[in-house]
Amino acid sequence: MPGLYTEADYENSVIELFRNDLGYEYAYVPDIERDFYSPLYEEVLLDSLYRLNRGLPDDAISDALFKLKNFENGELVQKNAVFMDYLQNGIPVRYFVDGEERSTIVYLVDYKNPDNNSFIVANQWTFIENSNKRPDVILFLNGLPVVLVELKSPSREDTDASEAYRQLRNYMIEIPSMFIYNAICVMSDQLTSKAGTITSGEDRFMEWKTKDGDYENTQYAQFDTFFEGMFQKERLLDIIKNFICFSNEGTNSFKILAGYHQYFAVRKAIESTKHATVTDGKGGVFWHTQGSGKSLSMVFYAHLLQQALDSPTIVVITDRNDLDEQLYGQFAKCKDFLRQEPVHATCRKLTETSSKDDVGLKDWLDGRQANGIIFTTMQKFEESHEPLSERHNIIVMADEAHRGQYGLTETVDAKTGKVKIGTARIIRNSLPNATYIGFTGTPISAKDRSTREVFGDYIDIYDMTQAVEDGATRPVYYESRVIKLNLDEATLKLIDKEYDIMALNADEEVVEKSKRELGQMEAVLGNDNTINSLVSDILDHYENNRENLLTGKAMIVAYSRPIAMKIYKRILELRPAWTEKVAVVMTSGNNDPEEWREIIGNKHHKDELAKKFKDNNSPLKIAIVVDMWLTGFDVPSLATMYVYKPMSGHNLMQAIARVNRVFRDKEGGLVVDYVGIATALKKAMNDYTARDKKNYGDTDVAKVAFP
Repeated sequence: MPGLYTEADYENSVIELFRNDLGYEYAYVPDIERDFYSPLYEEVLLDSLYRLNRGLPDDAISDALFKLKNFENGELVQKNAVFMDYLQNGIPVRYFVDGEERSTIVYLVDYKNPDNNSFIVANQWTFIENSNKRPDVILFLNGLPVVLVELKSPSREDTDASEAYRQLRNYMIEIPSMFIYNAICVMSDQLTSKAGTITSGEDRFMEWKTKDGDYENTQYAQFDTFFEGMFQKERLLDIIKNFICFSNEGTNSFKILAGYHQYFAVRKAIESTKHATVTDGKGGVFWHTQGSGKSLSMVFYAHLLQQALDSPTIVVITDRNDLDEQLYGQFAKCKDFLRQEPVHATCRKLTETSSKDDVGLKDWLDGRQANGIIFTTMQKFEESHEPLSERHNIIVMADEAHRGQYGLTETVDAKTGKVKIGTARIIRNSLPNATYIGFTGTPISAKDRSTREVFGDYIDIYDMTQAVEDGATRPVYYESRVIKLNLDEATLKLIDKEYDIMALNADEEVVEKSKRELGQMEAVLGNDNTINSLVSDILDHYENNRENLLTGKAMIVAYSRPIAMKIYKRILELRPAWTEKVAVVMTSGNNDPEEWREIIGNKHHKDELAKKFKDNNSPLKIAIVVDMWLTGFDVPSLATMYVYKPMSGHNLMQAIARVNRVFRDKEGGLVVDYVGIATALKKAMNDYTARDKKNYGDTDVAKVAFP
C-alpha cells in the first residue's frame, strides 16, 4: 500500500545510520563471493588476523583460524562462551619455528586502537544450515558476525519487536552456527529497540536510552539513540570487551549484557576511583536501586579495575554473612570473566589452630603485591595497632554502604563507659592507604555524614522510578489489611511508637535496645488470637488471589523468630498437607527449643531451602522469614510479600524490593501490610526518589515505581 513505511524502508534507514553517522563500511551482499554455508566474512577475517598480529607466521594464523571454525561438541551456549573468550582475550595457539614449538596469542580485535579494526554493516546475508535464512542486518567486526539485528515494520499492526524476538529464537534453531559468533542480539520495530544475548528471555532484552549516560534524556529515547548509543565503534568494542560475561550457575550458564545504566555508571566509577587513588582515597558512592543489577555492576567494575589500575587487589566487604555469601557467589559464577577466582577470608589472621581451609585476611594480603579478590565481613576487622596491609594498590568495595556501621565516629558505651571506635575507622586503620568505594541499593540520608566521610559523594544514581521506566525492575503495589486483625487502639499506638523510635534513631543498636524496652510488642503481635487471625487472612488472600499467579511464590515477614514459628505451626494446623509448601528461614540460637532445630536446620538446610525457593518448579512456595532473605536474595518470580513486622527506611525499601524483579509477563509485585507500614513507606519513598522530585515535581514522586 502506498505511503506505508515498510520493513525494507526501516532496514535502509538503519543501514544509512551505520554508514553515515557511525562510519561503518557497507557490504552489498550480491557483490560478495562467499561460502553460503559459512557465517564468517572469511576474506575480511583473514585480512584482519594478519593485520592485527603482524610478525606471526602463517602457522600461528592457521591454528587460530582452525580453532575459530572448529568447536568441540556441546551446546550452543558452551560454544559461544569459548568464542567470547577468544574475542575478549585472544586465541592461544602453537606453532613451530625451526622445529621448535612455540606458543602465543592471536588477537581477534585491537581494543586499544579502534581504527585498526574492520566494522562492516551488511543486510540480507544468506546463510544455509538447517535451512536457508537471511537475517535483516549483521554487524561484522573483523569479519566476525558479532551483532545480529532483526527488524520489523513499525507500520504493520500485526507485528512488533516481540515478533523480532521470536524470529531470533527461530534463527538459533535453524542457523545455530551463526550464533556461535554472536555477542549481541537486537530486536527493533523503530518504536522499540532492545538488546540482549543468546540466553536472554524477551523480558531481559533492554533498551539503550542514552548516548552519553544522562538519565534525564531517557524518557523519549528514539531508535537512533539506541543504535548510536550502543554501536559507536569505541563503545561497541568497550561493551564486547568489558560488559559481556557468563554467569555459570550449576549446569546452566547465562550470558549477560550490561544495561546502559550499568555501563555508564561503572565507567564513572572507574574514573572516580582512579582520581581517588591519587587524592583522598574516597572513590564515591554507587547508588543503584535493588533489582537493577548492582551485584553484576560490581563484577563489571572489578573486571575493569584490573586494567584501569594495573591489577589492584580488591577487598569486598559486607556487614552480614548471608550477604557475603550471596555476593561472593555472584563473583564466583563470573570467575572466568574476572580471570581469577575470588576467595573468602575466614579470619583476620591465621594461627596455629587454623585449619588448612582457613584463609587469613592479613596473610592473604601479605602474600601478594597485586591481583586477587577477597571477600570478608566487617566483623573480621577488629581494633589493632597493626595494619593488615599498608599497600596503596588495594581497592575496598563496601556493599550496602549506607548503613550506620560504616561510621568513623567514636561512641561511648552507656553501660561500661568504654569508648567504641566506629567500624569504618577500624577498617581505615587496618588498610590505611586503600581506596574506598561504596555500593548501595538505597539512598544515603542527607543527615548521614559518616558515609560521605568514608566514601565521598555519589558517583551515579539509578533510582527505583528510572528502573521501572526502563523495565529493569517491576513496580510494587501496596495493599493494607491491618483492619483484618482487629487490633485495638492501644496496640496500634504501640506499633506507631516503634515507628517513631525507628525514625529518631538511625543507629541500629539504639533501635534494637528500644525494641527490647518495648517488650510488649512481642506479646501483642505474638498473641495466639492475633496470630490465628493473621494466618487465616493470609491463607484466604493467598489461595484466592496469589497462589496461581506466576509460580505462586510468596514471602511472609515475621516480627520475630518466635512469631515466625507460631505462624509456621498455625499454617500447618490449618493446611497439614503443606509440609513441603511452606518453610521457615531464620538464624538459630543456642537457647532455641529443641523442637525448633529440625525446622530451622543448619546452614546446609538453609542453602537447600534457598535452592528450592529459587526453583520455579519446586513445591516450596511460601517462605516465612525474619531478617534473612530480605537483602540481596533474588527470586524473580516472587510476586507477593506479607508484612507482619514494623520496618522503615532502607530496611523497608530493601525488603519490599524482593518482589520487584523482572520475570516473564509479571506486571509487578504486591506488598500486603498487616502492621501499618504505609507512613514509613511513604517517607522512605520520598527520601528515596530525590531525582524524581526534580523530574516530576511535587506530585506523587513514586507514581511509577510504587503505584
